[in-house]
Amino acid sequence: MKLFTAIIEKDVDTHLYVGYVPGFVGAHSQGETLDELRENLQEVIEMLFDDPAITAVEDIALAKAIEEGLDGENVSREEVFALLSE
Repeated sequence: MKLFTAIIEKDVDTHLYVGYVPGFVGAHSQGETLDELRENLQEVIEMLFDDPAITAVEDIALAKAIEEGLDGENVSREEVFALLSE
């Protein structure tokens, strides 16, 4: 199981919790409660991982990270995205 950190805020106008996962394009959602937001973010992340285009990019990035001598198990998303932008 992968763990992700989300940034969460409460919208003062709608009173909804909104959250996103930094560095993970498309991983954002909202909910009336923190539990609902967590479930919604989990669902979005699962859908993104099921997207073949995103999975292919992640595979390429991981291969490049390993090629650069980084530990494939402990590489951060920031390190991966930095390698992809080179």
